[in-house]
Amino acid sequence: MQQRVMITAAATGIGRCIAKAFHDEGAHVHVCDVNEAALEAFRDEFPEIGATHVDVTSEAQVEEWFDEALEDLGGLDVMVNNAGIKGPTAPIDDIDFAEWRECLAVGIDSYFLCARRTAPIFKAQQSGTIINLSSTAGLFGFGNRTPYAASKWAVIGLTKSLAIELGPFNVTANAICPGTVRGDRINRVIQGEADLRGVPFAVVEKETIEGSSIARFVEPEEIATMAVFLASPAARMISGQAIGVDGHTETFHIK
Repeated sequence: MQQRVMITAAATGIGRCIAKAFHDEGAHVHVCDVNEAALEAFRDEFPEIGATHVDVTSEAQVEEWFDEALEDLGGLDVMVNNAGIKGPTAPIDDIDFAEWRECLAVGIDSYFLCARRTAPIFKAQQSGTIINLSSTAGLFGFGNRTPYAASKWAVIGLTKSLAIELGPFNVTANAICPGTVRGDRINRVIQGEADLRGVPFAVVEKETIEGSSIARFVEPEEIATMAVFLASPAARMISGQAIGVDGHTETFHIK
C-alpha cells in the first residue's frame, strides 16, 4: 500500500531529504515550511509533492494544513515532526525570554500540535507511525544552547509518552537523534560557538567531528534512511526509542 506521509519544515535540509526518501519509496507526501522561497524551489523540484506555507507555531495554521494535506493524501500513515531552530548561542543569563520561547515554540509546541491532530486518525485506523526529530543535544545537553537542548529533551519525553498512549492502537512513536549533520545549519551553529568562544571556525568544527567514534559529519540522507526504516513493516516492534544517528557520540566538546 502506498504510504501517506506528512512532514514539517521539509523544504530544505534534513526535512527535504526525508521527503525525497519517502517519495523515492513510492509514498504520497505532503510537506510544509515557513520559508516561502525555499518552498517555491521545492515545488519546482518535486511538483508531485504537496507543499504548503505554514508557521508550525500557529495552532490555526497547523489545523488548516492538516485539513489541506489530509484531503490531498486521502489519509495519513506517517507523521514526521522535523521543525526546529538553533536558538541563541549564549550563556543562560544572556538569553532573552523571547528567544527561549521562540526556540521551544518551534521545537516542541509544533510537535504537540501535530501529534494532537495525528493521534485520533491513527487510533481510528489502528495503525500509524510518528517520527520526531530530536538531537544528540537531547541526550547529552548542550552548554550555551540551553533552549535548543531543552526542546530536544522534551521531544524525547513526548515521544516516549506517545509510544505508551498509542501502542495499544498498534501505533509506533520514535525519536531520531541526529549528530552533526552536514549543511548550512550546522555551519551556523559552529560559527555561533566560535564567535562566542573567540576561536576560529575550524577549531570548533574539528572538536565537533572528533567527538564521535566515526569522526565525520552525518549526511542528511542517513537521517532520511532511518526515517523510512522506522515507518517500514520491519520496524513495527520498535517504539518509544531515541535512536542516535551520530556515529556514536563519545564526548561532548562544548567548553
